[in-house]
Amino acid sequence: MTRISNQEFGGERPLYAQHDLELQNVTIHVGESSLKETSDIHATDCRFEGKYVFWECRDFSATHCTFADTARSSLWYSRNGTLKDCTVDAPKMFRRMTGIRLQNCTFSDAQETLWDCDDVVIDRCTVKHADYLGMHTNNVRISDYHQDGNYGFQYSKHVEIRNSVLNSKDALWESEDVTIYDSEINGEYLAWYSKNLRLVRCHITGEQPLCYCENLVLEDCTFGDDTILAFEYSTVEATIKGDVPSIKNPTSGHIRVEGKIGEIIIDGNQKQPASCEITQQTK
Repeated sequence: MTRISNQEFGGERPLYAQHDLELQNVTIHVGESSLKETSDIHATDCRFEGKYVFWECRDFSATHCTFADTARSSLWYSRNGTLKDCTVDAPKMFRRMTGIRLQNCTFSDAQETLWDCDDVVIDRCTVKHADYLGMHTNNVRISDYHQDGNYGFQYSKHVEIRNSVLNSKDALWESEDVTIYDSEINGEYLAWYSKNLRLVRCHITGEQPLCYCENLVLEDCTFGDDTILAFEYSTVEATIKGDVPSIKNPTSGHIRVEGKIGEIIIDGNQKQPASCEITQQTK
């Protein structure tokens, strides 16, 4: 393996089609496609300022590296990439990739990040300004994660999230086979049109959550005071601890509330079979 240390590069494709490289304290200045079509690249303490850094690459890692705000769209069409202890200030990272591992990274502008990807593991990461993060991305495992940004993980399949906080309006729309454990989910219109969503010991806030859902399951979840008009047109099996402000027009299943229900709205718009059983147990 060739080592490159304490050097600076710029312009277009300065390290194009290189293989078996160890980069240490290297700066890639503004330019394009600095490491395009490479393999077995391992970068440590590097700074990337140009666009399209790791395009069509395989088997690469970046540790203690910084992707500047000018390094937008730096990781596309690649496979088997790991970022550890990195700072990422650029949007639109990770497109059409497989085999992504993110550990202890901070994203300050994660807009339109992680699209059309597969086989993703995210551990101890924080993402901000993350509108439309995770769209059409499948087979994802997430733990100890904090997201600020709307429309998260829309149209995604086979996602597992643990011990996390999602501040995300319209999160999980049309998602499929998602399970979330011990997490906090804040934002309006949560998971509309989703299939096979399972929430375990989660706290949910925001208006009109969990509507138009198919095969929705809640186990020992809690609702915030603003969590109104829940479950409209959903097929649901739910156990909710504490109070629920309002429930509207669930389609079928069972909703068991271990607290008070502020309001149950069943009107002429309820969809068939209109057989959902709602029970409450108060002390």
